[in-house]
Amino acid sequence: MTRIALIHAVYAAIDPVTKAFGSLWPQASLHHLIDDGLPGDLEQAGHLTDHIRGRIRGLADLGLSAGADGILFTCSAFANAIEDTARALPIPVLKPDEAMFSAALQAGRRIGLLATFPPAADSMVAAFHRQAEADGIKATLETVCVPEAMVAARAGDTAMHNRLVVQALPQLEACDVIMLAHFSTSTALSDASAATKTPVLSAPQAAVLALKEAVEQRRTAG
Repeated sequence: MTRIALIHAVYAAIDPVTKAFGSLWPQASLHHLIDDGLPGDLEQAGHLTDHIRGRIRGLADLGLSAGADGILFTCSAFANAIEDTARALPIPVLKPDEAMFSAALQAGRRIGLLATFPPAADSMVAAFHRQAEADGIKATLETVCVPEAMVAARAGDTAMHNRLVVQALPQLEACDVIMLAHFSTSTALSDASAATKTPVLSAPQAAVLALKEAVEQRRTAG
């Protein structure tokens, strides 16, 4: 059986990605690893420190040592550290948002990003532009951040989180497509899609499919 290590920084990300695997890749065996101190430490430091980078790598090494065939990080605030880890490990290691970025770039050139965690939003903006440049696509990115929604999610109030996300949507409705920035934000996908005519994307489903393809390609090549 294929074993996938899922690495989380917030508990709110666990349920959305577990459901995505259940519907899109139920054969995968999931191994959850979490360091819920990472977001607070990143906020306090204001940037990715060597210590935080080491923790990201350490979590991935733990997943690898447990027999993972692939690793998916579910927090988008640590993109640079995840990229370094991906280059160093012999198995597929995916950032949470790269597959969603690809889908958004295929959908239009004026992209909206609705985030709830400011440090992750900054990281995602840089990662999005790197990916667009690598793909040879000129696109604009408009970002709206609703930190109050993350506060609600951390408190376990998913309904309030979803309402706050939906209330922020009109600021991005002129875009060709809207991305819900984080795995935790994907709990609002159904409500958001019903509240706007603009297509809304979330990261978990796209990430699961991309990781499945990467793992199967590695097996075929090996």
